[in-house]
Amino acid sequence: MNSFSQLQLAPNLAKAVAEMGYETMTPIQAQAIPVVLSGQDVMGAAQTGTGKTAAFSLPLLQRMLAHENTSTSPARHPVRALVLLPTRELADQVAQQVKLYAKYTQLRCAVVFGGMDMKPQTAELKRGVEVLVATPGRLLDHIEAKTAVLNQVEYVVLDEADRMLDIGFLPDLQRILSYLPKQRTTLLFSATFSPEIRRLASSYLQNPVTIEVARPNQTASTVTQLFFNINEDDKRRALKQILKQKEISQAFVFVNSKLGCARLARSLENDGLRTAALHGDKSQDERLKALESFKKGEVDLLVCTDVAARGLDIKDVPAVFNFDVPFNAEDYIHRIGRTGRAGAEGLAVSFASASDLRLVSDIEKLTKQKIDFTSLDLDPERAPARRPREAEEDRPRRTRFAPLAAPVDPFFDKPYEASTPSAAAEGSSVAAARDIPAPARGGISPNIKPKRTVAALFKTTS
Repeated sequence: MNSFSQLQLAPNLAKAVAEMGYETMTPIQAQAIPVVLSGQDVMGAAQTGTGKTAAFSLPLLQRMLAHENTSTSPARHPVRALVLLPTRELADQVAQQVKLYAKYTQLRCAVVFGGMDMKPQTAELKRGVEVLVATPGRLLDHIEAKTAVLNQVEYVVLDEADRMLDIGFLPDLQRILSYLPKQRTTLLFSATFSPEIRRLASSYLQNPVTIEVARPNQTASTVTQLFFNINEDDKRRALKQILKQKEISQAFVFVNSKLGCARLARSLENDGLRTAALHGDKSQDERLKALESFKKGEVDLLVCTDVAARGLDIKDVPAVFNFDVPFNAEDYIHRIGRTGRAGAEGLAVSFASASDLRLVSDIEKLTKQKIDFTSLDLDPERAPARRPREAEEDRPRRTRFAPLAAPVDPFFDKPYEASTPSAAAEGSSVAAARDIPAPARGGISPNIKPKRTVAALFKTTS
């Protein structure tokens, strides 16, 4: 069964799916949807960009249609499905997809994540929603404020669970799951499965069906991967050269730090490229605007940290650049998954300096693929024209940290001469010439003041 028409979805769901152009199911969809429809727990592993969102959303909506109603009472619309995701952008994207699938039904969907005012989110939750998409931190805020009630949840989805563990969400996940009914269906989806993920699954899933449509930690076959050994100072020039040679119109550019992201975006913008930065220090409004501009084609390069590495589904992005090799090898798989999505061809270019060879070795071990470096002849870069003033000031300059030269005293450069009586007699004149007090007669220093004669108050008698 590879066609959506064979799923026998409800007419209102089938109509939405047809409008979105879905015809043939991806492997993860073909294997996961029937299992989820049967009510079993699922542990699904698939490459990023293979349609995991539809794999869990469509069967959950199909099962929840039994509770569909037109009542305006919030009590008739309790939260029945909870979807947890690691980043705000991914949560917003999944919520938009679920709303498209459910637009011809009476099922309601809402999304809550940090960086935004809680009041509009609270108002939406109070009206009642069946599907709640959330990031763990903001969901806990609503739980503590008693604006999110989860005692009727029937389905829980942990999407990109390995990323949530990397970020440190495990304590939050455990707290959230403690508020849920024990009798529930739990679905865990990710592109990579680590031992920690398997331990989490064994704790919270009941006899899960494991679905692995590809070898774990495998990169997509539609993505061409190139590695270049480039010095740190030459990476920006190499990036611009490859963009020009390959005629790449749009690309993700991943860096490892927020500061490096901001600096690189500013430098590329000064070079005349339409660039936007996306990192954790940006406000949520700025992050959403940057993504929207990139989707509309108003931005050529989206320079970002790993906050954009997971799950973002932007169609027809031809290339991904790893300006910095990721510290975590699993992040490499997710980064290059932003291109070559849904069977399209993609290009992943990585720049590695001599200090990155260990990180490249970690990627080889994880993907079980030998990485060969491709040579790149950089175009000569013209040196900036020197100003006339610089030409005049080519003489060496002493910095303010250079030590000062010690004063020279010719007295100390003379060879040692044994003292003689005549020399001793001349000592006072030499000392006077050098402003050094000569020793007084009798061995008493001239610096010691003599005692003054003081009149006695009482006359002593013997």
